[in-house]
Amino acid sequence: MNSGELTHVTRFTVRFSEVDSMKVVWHGNYLKYFEDGREAFGYAHGLDYLQIYNSGYFTPIVHSEMNYKAPLRYGDSGIVETKFINTPAAKIIHEYRITHAETGQLLVDGKTIQVFTNTDGVLQLNNPSFFEDWKRSKNLM
Repeated sequence: MNSGELTHVTRFTVRFSEVDSMKVVWHGNYLKYFEDGREAFGYAHGLDYLQIYNSGYFTPIVHSEMNYKAPLRYGDSGIVETKFINTPAAKIIHEYRITHAETGQLLVDGKTIQVFTNTDGVLQLNNPSFFEDWKRSKNLM
């Protein structure tokens, strides 16, 4: 792993409730797979939602994008690779790649951007100290 690049890989299996009438994963569920990857990334790298909340902040998503290449179907296994994109701005950026677990085919890629607000919903323009400490601990500063 390169300095300044943190990733995490999460495997999942498509459930019946996640497919549409065409028997493929409904497009909106890929955002849920991104969230599963982001949450697993947070646990693996010490930046989980409860830690952020307990530090007095929320991190709402303000931007998301997805590029669909091919579908997953009921029973398929997928892999979501979640990559942290380092930036000096007061935001958390992740990029994602979802691939078919058996074939390795790229199915979806995308990105999310989260900002920091206090618990009253006020946007924070500077990185919170806990986030600066986390970045320092990961050699990202």
